[in-house]
Amino acid sequence: MMERITIRLPPQQVAMLEKLVEAGEFPTVSEAVRYAVRELIEKKANRVLRDSEQISFEV
Repeated sequence: MMERITIRLPPQQVAMLEKLVEAGEFPTVSEAVRYAVRELIEKKANRVLRDSEQISFEV
């Protein structure tokens, strides 16, 4: 099950997402955004989790 969120993006970013869809890189703009979020989480999640664990141990 997926949840819906609302985001605001500059027109240039929306246009680029639409171009990616038109070029066949993604089936929909939503899928392109999901891909970007997955990539961000993959790159940042370990550091964030590690930092939050250090904070909880210090308290």
